[in-house]
Amino acid sequence: MQDDGATRPLKIGIAGGGTAGWMAAAALAKLTGCEVVLIESEAIGTVGVGEATIPQIRLFNRGLGIDEAEFLRETKGTFKLGIAFDGWRRDGESYMHAFGHVGRGAGLLPFHQLWLRGRELGVAKDLSAYALNDRAARAGKMQMAPGGGAADMPWAYHFDASLYAGFLRRFAETHGAERIEGRIVSVERDRESGAIRALTLDAERRVEADFFLDCTGFRALLKDETTRDDFADWSHWLPCDRAVAVPSAAADAIVPYTRATARAAGWQWRIPLQHRTGNGLVYCSEFLSEGEAEAVLLAHLDGAPIGAANHLRFTTGMRTAPWQGNCLALGLAAGFLEPLESTSIHLIQSGIARFLAMLPRRDAPAAMAEEFNRQARFEWESIRDFLILHYAANAREGQPFWDRCRAMTLPDGLAARLALFRATGFVRREHDELFTEPGWIQVLIGQGIVPRATHPNADALAPHVLARMLHEMAGGIASLVDTMPTHVETLREFCASPSTPRSAAMMETAR
Repeated sequence: MQDDGATRPLKIGIAGGGTAGWMAAAALAKLTGCEVVLIESEAIGTVGVGEATIPQIRLFNRGLGIDEAEFLRETKGTFKLGIAFDGWRRDGESYMHAFGHVGRGAGLLPFHQLWLRGRELGVAKDLSAYALNDRAARAGKMQMAPGGGAADMPWAYHFDASLYAGFLRRFAETHGAERIEGRIVSVERDRESGAIRALTLDAERRVEADFFLDCTGFRALLKDETTRDDFADWSHWLPCDRAVAVPSAAADAIVPYTRATARAAGWQWRIPLQHRTGNGLVYCSEFLSEGEAEAVLLAHLDGAPIGAANHLRFTTGMRTAPWQGNCLALGLAAGFLEPLESTSIHLIQSGIARFLAMLPRRDAPAAMAEEFNRQARFEWESIRDFLILHYAANAREGQPFWDRCRAMTLPDGLAARLALFRATGFVRREHDELFTEPGWIQVLIGQGIVPRATHPNADALAPHVLARMLHEMAGGIASLVDTMPTHVETLREFCASPSTPRSAAMMETAR
């Protein structure tokens, strides 16, 4: 029977592999009836530094039906309960943005208002004492169902991004996705509409599709150069423009959290995997040269370096219209936000989810692309503001990079949010933005921003009642953490790969 095009499955061409390309291919092949073809070249490398995630990645894997233990074994993954920020306020200080709840509120009053009142009265411990993930992470503990499943302890992962891409490639191909090895040499467009008709590969091959996903990284090969430049440059707020990355030998104690350590002209990441540790330094080239950056990073490794350092250049910002015509940019082709809060892979995931919800037919109305772009801008800008907060609210006086960050003019939305919090501790969270109130509270308090006043309803609790409540909360969390196995024990029992170190030192608690 002749195909009239109306019932033929939508064919989606994905340009580029890596994490973005294979996440998209896996989701489309498993969850839709689309014909999926991915073009990538083994000769073109990937950035591959996004090895830390946030809990939403579990929704993506679960949606595909991926077995968690198999995934962790195949990607040499570990569990992640939060991110420790060392030295971001000043050297010698540390706080954690831990996943999950912090304390328990009373009626309509959020917990942080009770804590602020308790702090005034001198009966509150450090905020971290009321966050289960924080206490467990610092103790090197991990339990997948703490307290019989009654306690809230969400987790994410650290994993090898290249192994994850390979894992998803096998998954996608098993579910019908086709991979074509080749280098894209040109983009064939319709002269009138500008829509992409085909990608021309080396050896004069053509790949036609109805819709295309640009997962070609910073190069953004499918971008229509005839349209106006739609890149929003945010480097005046987030001035770091370079990174150097190098893996090192696996640590003896594999901790269940990412570490982000402030340095003189940027910050260093540490991501513990089963087989190695991922390290990198994000920095501003105005204050640090490539050679100096590499020296700083190598001087602060916990283990011997493995391989040569990889130097990267980037401009922080996003394409304000990632969906144009019949092409959608994902991953680095859509923009770049430094991995300070481990959002790189999440932005790929959310872009895919948004695209699946709006999955077009062959001639998608312009309104669909406009709505996608509006939602994408909201998400990227809200994450941007959260990252800016870490830099702007520092007290690292006398260091030119940090002095500049502290003096910057903030985006209007962030400035208004900070004004509200400084006044009475009110936390404004709009719509479905990524970071929750507990996340904002932990960073705000951790960076030393304390409200001038608390909510008047916090005064309704008698001091001795509030003291007992806070004591019981912190004590309950401490007792629960004491009963948990170590992170390494959980890894070993659930998902350890054959290469996971088995030394006795691994069993030491990470303090």
